[in-house]
Amino acid sequence: MSEIAAAGVRPVGRSRLGAGAQASRGAPDVRRMLQLGLAGIWLLDALLQYQSFMFSKAFSQMIGGTSAGNPGVVASPINWDATLVAHHAVLLNTIFATIQLLLAIGIAWRRTVRVALAASIAWALGVWWFGEGLGMVLTSSASPVNGAPGAVVIYALLAVLLWPADRAGRPAPFTAARAVGAPVARALWLVLWLSLAYFALLPVNRAPQALNGMITGMESGEPGWLAALDRGAASLVAHQGLAASIVLAIALVIIAAGVYLPPWAAKATLVLAIVVAAVIWVFGEAFGAILAGGATDPNSGLLLILLALTYWPVRATVTGPARTAPALAHTAAAGADEGTTGS
Repeated sequence: MSEIAAAGVRPVGRSRLGAGAQASRGAPDVRRMLQLGLAGIWLLDALLQYQSFMFSKAFSQMIGGTSAGNPGVVASPINWDATLVAHHAVLLNTIFATIQLLLAIGIAWRRTVRVALAASIAWALGVWWFGEGLGMVLTSSASPVNGAPGAVVIYALLAVLLWPADRAGRPAPFTAARAVGAPVARALWLVLWLSLAYFALLPVNRAPQALNGMITGMESGEPGWLAALDRGAASLVAHQGLAASIVLAIALVIIAAGVYLPPWAAKATLVLAIVVAAVIWVFGEAFGAILAGGATDPNSGLLLILLALTYWPVRATVTGPARTAPALAHTAAAGADEGTTGS
């Protein structure tokens, strides 16, 4: 009888483990889906960089413009970079665009995702300085509505949070916590959104016509329907700079604190984050001006939406090696008990 029971235990254990593995394989990998979203945005960047506009001197002038208002130690390398690009526009822009294309392909291909994400961090930080003037955060003109703290630094943040690794033994309440842990992920979210709230309250952004001027400034070159949307939004905030800045700052502070709330409340603040980011992207950034030509990226709004999705609460599961051994042992023991009972 004991031999029969033993013989019955093994198939049951294997079948239960096999079912668990099949269920695991069948479940969607949210982090992988978000990585592919990031790859898609890098691909969009590459296509924008291949525009004919980028092969002209206008591109170097765009780079040089980001030095205005920055400290000399930041501005001097930017001006050097702009001069270099002006003299070798075709060669350097081809290199820039191809690098971004390779980053997109590398992140999309599982075998190279780690290398590509690491390379994207280095590239993003370089572009943040030499191409975006550190997002203008050291000037008096930074605003969450015009892209501060710089779209490209959010690429780097996403690469860190979507790194394909899991911290062992701790439950991950959202995708962004899988690689760096929940405390670090929450701290990064808090710093980013509180900085946006701070920029919203800068004196230049509290001026009566500040927000109105930012929105109307995006109309040039846009399709008629988008320009009409911009004009409508601008009219709503005309002479309301202070009130608009305060309301925006309050919303950004709520969003910043949201990841520390219970899951049901965190979801509500994440929905608010997506709505605020979408409003900024459509009305403040005009989809990053990609429809007007001359844009190098979709700006910060789209990236903030993707970032919010990485913090969406999921069913907490223990990750890493500590998950595998106990889980398998428990499943095998359960299978053995069932087999013994059945005998």
